[in-house]
Amino acid sequence: MLSFRRRSISRFSVATRYTIGSGFVISALAVTLIALLIPVEKFGARASASTGRPAAEDDGAGIMSTAYGPLTPADRDFVRKVRLAGLWELPAGRQAQQRGTRPAVRTAGEHLVEGHTELDRQVIQVGQALGVDLPNQPSEQQRGWLGQLTRAQGDEYERLFIQLLRRAHGKVFALLAQVRAQTRNSMVRALATSANTTVLDHITVLEDSGLVDFDALSVPDGTPAPSDVRSTK
Repeated sequence: MLSFRRRSISRFSVATRYTIGSGFVISALAVTLIALLIPVEKFGARASASTGRPAAEDDGAGIMSTAYGPLTPADRDFVRKVRLAGLWELPAGRQAQQRGTRPAVRTAGEHLVEGHTELDRQVIQVGQALGVDLPNQPSEQQRGWLGQLTRAQGDEYERLFIQLLRRAHGKVFALLAQVRAQTRNSMVRALATSANTTVLDHITVLEDSGLVDFDALSVPDGTPAPSDVRSTK
């Protein structure tokens, strides 16, 4: 009788352990399933926010098939951003050539004009080949930057010019690396490669002016007002 009870308890213990173990397995599978059901886009958005990478805007057209490879919303957003950059940096560069008193500022303006003239030619060709509609005027924010430059005078103007352009190029530089690494479209990849060379050249000449306030570059969004630049000596 005692032996029977021991066998029963033993079988009960095994069954209990089996039930508990099964419960853990089921729970783990449930957690995994929930994780898989979370949209990848949401995770990507959080990752972009945490790493400081600029998030691409989705135009809702999905992934398109082209002769140069798939064209994603991020690809199209990048092409449009390259066009937008030229729409305000070209006039800003011309203005610096005319109004700059420091040789380094006039040189930076010259590099902006030369670089974005060529880059604008390329991006228009890419837009036509891939069927990407491109903007024809600067964004509201970019028009605001041009307005700040137009109103600024003397030393204030030169410091503001360098700071605005250096900050803008720093943001674009991060986007270029992301697009160049991820795109599967050969035309977009070639544009990113060309833009990378141009942007790096512009960052270099802007920094060579000695007027960049690197501490102010870390301030999230928002541009330095003329009064902020005046105090940077």
